[in-house]
Amino acid sequence: MAQQERAVRTRRAVLEAAAAVFAERGYAAATIAEILGRAGVTKGALYFHFDSKAALARGVLSEQITTEYHVPRELRLQEWVDAGMTLAKRLPREPMLLAGVRLSADLQGRDVFGSAWPAWADLTAGVLTQAKERGEVLPHVVPEETAQVFLGAWIGVQLVSQAVADWADLDTRVSALFDHLLPAIAAPAVLARLDTAPDRGARVIAEVEREPTALAGAGG
Repeated sequence: MAQQERAVRTRRAVLEAAAAVFAERGYAAATIAEILGRAGVTKGALYFHFDSKAALARGVLSEQITTEYHVPRELRLQEWVDAGMTLAKRLPREPMLLAGVRLSADLQGRDVFGSAWPAWADLTAGVLTQAKERGEVLPHVVPEETAQVFLGAWIGVQLVSQAVADWADLDTRVSALFDHLLPAIAAPAVLARLDTAPDRGARVIAEVEREPTALAGAGG
């Protein structure tokens, strides 16, 4: 068991080091040597878990979608908003997420290690499908199509926020994105109940950190 725990910790240390280097330098300029130095592990330990730099990039991308800040809500659309707003709050301060943004936008490297964009689109489409089945979404809405529209807008919002404000206004911009998109897809009675305020992500994160055990066992 102790050996297994060490292996888990080593793998995590390598992933976090790789994410930091990818976020700062991009895939092409990142080196295994720098990742090793940041992780504080041997080359053998790294290659035990990841056999190449491309495998490291795929590992980082696989960490993009997590459930640690998911809180079940009465409305599936509120869960979708919460996912977007918590991501907007977390992204500027978490190298793992920043690395995912940079790797996903790497047009030359995507054929080698892939992208997180399809997974995000699938997640959105799944939540919107559930919301539509519950009557929260207007009948004409095609979840897969809306997911692709939202993904494109989300990517654009990220790029603009990074370019003009070094991510400082990302939560405000994502809040505005939801405010413009939701009226086109949400049932009016549901729309009036949704919380899309810029500080929504911070409040959800605080809620999870305050009561992690209770929320982990909540149903939805």
